[in-house]
Amino acid sequence: MPLSEHEQKLLEQLEKQLHEDDPKFANSMGSDPGRSWSTRHVVIGVLCALAGVFLLLVGVTLQNIFVGVLGFVVMGGGVYFATMRSSRGGSAAKGGGAKPGKQRSSFMSSLEERWDERRRGEP
Repeated sequence: MPLSEHEQKLLEQLEKQLHEDDPKFANSMGSDPGRSWSTRHVVIGVLCALAGVFLLLVGVTLQNIFVGVLGFVVMGGGVYFATMRSSRGGSAAKGGGAKPGKQRSSFMSSLEERWDERRRGEP
């Protein structure tokens, strides 16, 4: 059941307030508004995963290891593609120390922030 317009506005206000109050927690919860699930990625990924399962079963039936391994790889690639998130804005990472032309993963950004905090002597 979709949210009403009023409920959507309230939810957006709550998310904005959470980002302002505790940005670390908000980022760890994955509520980044710039990243979203892509229906196209999910559909293509599920179709690839099903094709991979089919290839895997054909490989087992024919007792052909190459076809079975190929099916497993296609299946894994489909699952990976289905779970990818696309960025709406296409902008680079928002981290303060990030270079303008280079995108960084959130894991690496958090490690770099922790390293900088240790070097400054902050807890």
